[in-house]
Amino acid sequence: MNDRILAALAALGLIAFAPVFAGDEPKSTDAGKTAEAEKAPEPASSRTQHEVQIDGQTVKYTATAGWLIMKDDKGKPIARFGYTAYTRDGVKDLTRRPIMFAYNGGPGSSSIWLHMGILGPRRVVVNDQGFAPPPPSERVDNEFTVLDVTDLVMIDPVGTGFSKPLGDAKGADFWGVDQDIKSVGAFIKRYVSENGRWGSPKYLLGESYGGMRSAGLAYYLQSRLGMDLNGVVLVSPFLNAGSGIDGEEIDLPHVLYLPTFAATAWYHDAIPNKPASLQAYLDEVEHFAYNEYAPALMRGYLLPDNDKKAIAAKLAGYTGTSADYWEKADLRVSHPQFLQELKRNQRLVAGRIDSRFVGPAVNPLSETMDYDPFFPAVAPAYTAAFLDYLHTELKFGKDENYMVSAFDIEWDWKHKTPGEGGWMSPLPNTVPDLAMAMTFNPGLNVLVLQGYYDLATPYLATKNDLAHLHITPEARKRISIDYFDAGHMMYLHAPSMKKFRDDVAGFVRRTDRL
Repeated sequence: MNDRILAALAALGLIAFAPVFAGDEPKSTDAGKTAEAEKAPEPASSRTQHEVQIDGQTVKYTATAGWLIMKDDKGKPIARFGYTAYTRDGVKDLTRRPIMFAYNGGPGSSSIWLHMGILGPRRVVVNDQGFAPPPPSERVDNEFTVLDVTDLVMIDPVGTGFSKPLGDAKGADFWGVDQDIKSVGAFIKRYVSENGRWGSPKYLLGESYGGMRSAGLAYYLQSRLGMDLNGVVLVSPFLNAGSGIDGEEIDLPHVLYLPTFAATAWYHDAIPNKPASLQAYLDEVEHFAYNEYAPALMRGYLLPDNDKKAIAAKLAGYTGTSADYWEKADLRVSHPQFLQELKRNQRLVAGRIDSRFVGPAVNPLSETMDYDPFFPAVAPAYTAAFLDYLHTELKFGKDENYMVSAFDIEWDWKHKTPGEGGWMSPLPNTVPDLAMAMTFNPGLNVLVLQGYYDLATPYLATKNDLAHLHITPEARKRISIDYFDAGHMMYLHAPSMKKFRDDVAGFVRRTDRL
């Protein structure tokens, strides 16, 4: 694969979820294996009882934090796979109770963001668009959890959380698009079997790279493990490297990022005569992107100077930057460049994960953003809140190292395209996997949740990927999309919390076939 694209894919993980905190890096996944091999690894868990108020009702539930020991076909341990499960108490027939498997992305991210942000029965309190309060971190009962309508299993893939290779297994056995799909699929099958959930309606929910994982998992679970799904929820999904990474000599992503540039400029009052309606503005920018900007880029360096100047002027007007800037960039500005340029004169940089966030520029002369101001604002609060919650309320893992992020892993980005004659694509794209899954399972529904201010996985890239699903008109009716006035982690935005819960809970209720 092109070295620049490899670097961009790595940056997707490095920037998209969390900074690596001191002492957080996995120094060597093989270290200590000799000592581990002397004793057979065993599963471990802690079960605690709790209750939470949701929509005016008291929901009693059991929380199980722990790990399973995964084995190969010969019965040899290959991984310790960590999870936190929430199951509603008093359910007489588990086959009638939905279950949802959820995870973040990275790749290399644990599940704490979804866990403590919106899905779990407890959540951390942060300030939308600003720094979280100083310690102690605050957590509260989460009235927006969907635990009233579905059980939840928060998954930490190998290399994150408490999950790690065991025995003769190595990180490379798990760290790749297809390796990850296979290992997470094996964990889901194992959990379902051990907990008597084969008859339950089943759902996947993945954020960011978790979207690529979910699309691949849907096909893998159904075609290889015989496990049909009721639904897949894609939260700010990354599905296709060919459409979702800009600045790598591929024109399409520049077209698809543009409306989010415009939304960001609109939000920060950086455009003259700002329209009242964001949606109407984005409709206009999308039309320009597809009908004028894309054809101009297709002409490459043969585009006449007059046409180039005209396009640059419109790009500048939509994005709150200068026409000269776009001309010098040959009409191709990447999002790290844009986020540095937008507020350069104010010595500020805008956020990638959520472009509503701003922070002081480390170097105002830098071509690209030095850092994402989103993460120092919220990441420490998430980490502290989760680890304290894990140790005190869930009573687990105090003597273990929980890997919040593991971004020094070397990821294998090749993916085998499903179907007859499938080949190992160097640019990962699981859109075909999702299409096959929906084709083979007429009961599979898809819900997509996307923020307007997300420059990690811009909304038009997702919209474009879904438009290219090779499925029937009937299958297309099983896809629903909702947009949020927020960024990648839209659940930081207070008004979006209820909307997120209503969307996911309503989706489960519509599709659980009960």
